[in-house]
Amino acid sequence: MKKINKLYFFLVFLFFLNMLSPSEINKGLEIALKSDENFSGYGDSTTNLIMTLKDRRGNVTERIMKMKLLEVPKDGDKSLIVFDSPRDVRGVAVLSHAHKVGSDEQWLYLPALKRIKRVASKNRTGPFLGSEFSLEDLSFQEVEKYSYEYLGEEMLKGQETYLIKRIPLDPYSGYTKQIVWISKSNYLILLIHHFDRKSFHVKTQTYSGYKKYLDKFWRPGEIHMINHQTNKTTTLFFEDMVFNTGLSDKDFTQNSLKRSK
Repeated sequence: MKKINKLYFFLVFLFFLNMLSPSEINKGLEIALKSDENFSGYGDSTTNLIMTLKDRRGNVTERIMKMKLLEVPKDGDKSLIVFDSPRDVRGVAVLSHAHKVGSDEQWLYLPALKRIKRVASKNRTGPFLGSEFSLEDLSFQEVEKYSYEYLGEEMLKGQETYLIKRIPLDPYSGYTKQIVWISKSNYLILLIHHFDRKSFHVKTQTYSGYKKYLDKFWRPGEIHMINHQTNKTTTLFFEDMVFNTGLSDKDFTQNSLKRSK
């Protein structure tokens, strides 16, 4: 009886595996790679960020941050986010070293404690400082971090888009899968549905206000995240973006966290 059950489940597995053709997998990856090209080759950049948090009653809290980015050839990029206001979070800083293979590295600086804390991979999934973004969301979404499946095409607010599914390869990811809408005309990400570890559609992330810098680098002007469980939202507004500012690896070390006020 046990042998029959094992054979049955094996045959079911093969059936569903055969339903997904290699072309669907390859096309999903191909679209993701073309989308990633919009963000590649920038070298380094700085930008000011305004974060607005809205609770279910409509109360709004605003935070102001600065962000530095450094492109790392053949590996994941580096980022440093520093909070300027309000006073209770002033000086808080997050340093991220993304990797194409393996877990990303992140450190958190808490000025009140004058302490740098390394963030464990399994602790990157919760709300960051009360926002609807997690540390995982704020890290770079490297193509190699996911497996892909092409789902088809769909109209989104009058735009033709590709629809792909990506599954995080990180065992500590807070998501089981993400459904991504990518513009057919320029391969920019427009919308992401995030599914939590129970496969519930927990958050929706929307990108808008794209602008092309130096005639080759696309960046969104706004990223909006809504949590469907809490009805809370967080929106990031990007301002004063500048490229090729001369940043280097020394600006993205743990020591740089304490100097980043």
